[in-house]
Amino acid sequence: MFTEIIRIPKERVAVLIGQKGSFKRLLQKKLNVNIKIDSKEGLVEISSEDGFNIFQAKNIILIIGRGLTPEEAICLLDENYSAEIINIKDFSGDSKKKQERIKGRLIGEGGKVRKLLEKLTDTTIVIYGKTVTIVGLINNVEIAKRAVEKLLSGAPHGHVYAMIERFKSKE
Repeated sequence: MFTEIIRIPKERVAVLIGQKGSFKRLLQKKLNVNIKIDSKEGLVEISSEDGFNIFQAKNIILIIGRGLTPEEAICLLDENYSAEIINIKDFSGDSKKKQERIKGRLIGEGGKVRKLLEKLTDTTIVIYGKTVTIVGLINNVEIAKRAVEKLLSGAPHGHVYAMIERFKSKE
């Protein structure tokens, strides 16, 4: 029996559990894992006879903890999909002001930049706390990751959009 314990933000525990435990049960059934949740601490214990199933459950639970919905996260059961979590602090350091500024560049006015990135790369992008989570088809996630990292590094928006178009035209 394999066991893994991970922590997610306490405010995301209810999302992981789902209405009347529906998502937790679905995940347990699909992956043949047992999930125990300590909602006071945000600790999630995953156990199974199959280590790969624990790995898959862990990835799904982690991205739910980073702001995605269970419906968006469950696509990771498909081997053609992947997720990337980018730490904004890697680009801003410990400066709260810089974190907020570069997060603002990524979100854009009224969420325009994030929505456009999602549309251009056909991915789901969630900015939550100090992280950016990207989920989608493997190639699209890679393109979106490069675009997000460029924006976080200060590249002009137009250059990033043009880069995405170049990558997409090569496919």
